[in-house]
Amino acid sequence: MERKLQAVRMAPRSTVWYGSDEELGRFIRSLDLKSTKEPEIMDVGTTSEPAPTEPPGPGIGQKILDKAEELGDKAIHFTADKTKLPVWGVVLILIGIVIVIIVGICFCLRRQWKKFKSSDKGKALASKGFMGKLVGGKEDGDTGGLITDMDPVAADEPEEPAEEQEFLGKLKYKLEYDFNTTHLTVTIIQAEELKAMDSGGTSDPYVKVFFADNKKKKFETKVHRGTLNPQFDETFVFKNMPFAEIMCKTLMIQVFDFDRFSKHDQIGEVKVVMCQIDLAVPFEGWKELDPPFDENSQALGEVCFSLRYVPTSGKLTVCIIEAKNLKKMDFGGLSDPFVKINLFMGGKKFKKKKTAVKMNTLNPYFNESFTFEITPEQLPKCHIILTILDYDRIGTCDPIGKVAVGSNQEGKGREHWMAMVNTPRRPIAQWHELRDPEEFKPEKK
Repeated sequence: MERKLQAVRMAPRSTVWYGSDEELGRFIRSLDLKSTKEPEIMDVGTTSEPAPTEPPGPGIGQKILDKAEELGDKAIHFTADKTKLPVWGVVLILIGIVIVIIVGICFCLRRQWKKFKSSDKGKALASKGFMGKLVGGKEDGDTGGLITDMDPVAADEPEEPAEEQEFLGKLKYKLEYDFNTTHLTVTIIQAEELKAMDSGGTSDPYVKVFFADNKKKKFETKVHRGTLNPQFDETFVFKNMPFAEIMCKTLMIQVFDFDRFSKHDQIGEVKVVMCQIDLAVPFEGWKELDPPFDENSQALGEVCFSLRYVPTSGKLTVCIIEAKNLKKMDFGGLSDPFVKINLFMGGKKFKKKKTAVKMNTLNPYFNESFTFEITPEQLPKCHIILTILDYDRIGTCDPIGKVAVGSNQEGKGREHWMAMVNTPRRPIAQWHELRDPEEFKPEKK
């Protein structure tokens, strides 16, 4: 059959068909079908290019972003319509709100970081030993938790050189107490190697003597011109000083450089804690001068309050009057102080009260009274701790300083309490310097 077809295709046009018409039609149709079919040619050296595909539609994330953008636009336009503000005004307000939130978060994080850093520094100082000795309760040779000089982490940290205290000179003095007359005699004998305060390399020293709780009653020596080794030999007598009272006091001996035309500069001072001195025999000795007290850098402030006790009704009244020169706790150079009053009985917290908060001040005036019911039998077992704190809306309130009064306290805390006990029904008011909260033991609940 194939041969016949090939013969027909190759036959000249004048060739005559001898078959039937039906066969001729089928033959022609077969020729047309084969002529329309293109032969497939496979080229081994080339590859066919893939048909272009349509790009995929947007993903789920993109749809969410588009939806959020659409909702944001609707919210902005809705707010603009309701508030009668232009769209750009609404956008600026939203940006301002976001900035305020970010600043608030940064402020909180910075405050918490400062607290964490200070507490972490205290722990590091408590746990870090010298040359690998006794670090965290472990001895040499025990590697658990030990930080030695060979520790690479510890070696990378630069060591701060210890500040050497400047030698300001030394003072010789003598104390004598007469138990019969209750007089305390203080003799300022001499000073040596005082710091030169004048341009000529000398000083004009003199000495002030007083008790820390009563600066109004003070004595002064004569001025010795142009010397760093003055010989004073001057005696002062504090009269009517009961032994029990004097044991609660601190004697201040301050050395000054006299200046005719300006403020007298303090060279140094000696603090004599009387309870550490055996007054049964005369005491005489030398002591190096300590640097003068820097009120600007070290003072935490002062608080004035009154105590009043009525034995018949068993009521103890504490009136918080005012405070002054408090330590700055906020970034603006101010504080938001309030006072917390804790009454302890037998060493355990018994009752507590607190004042209102005074915003943005370092010299708050409170004038608030609080009453506690205490029997005369319970009173000797009681003491009060006043804490001035800086109020903080976010986080904990930071303590500025504390004051303790009671029969078991020392110094002005005991004096104030005993004055209240000895003069019942009368309010006794005194100023107290705030002390570092770290000096107080943890309170027992």
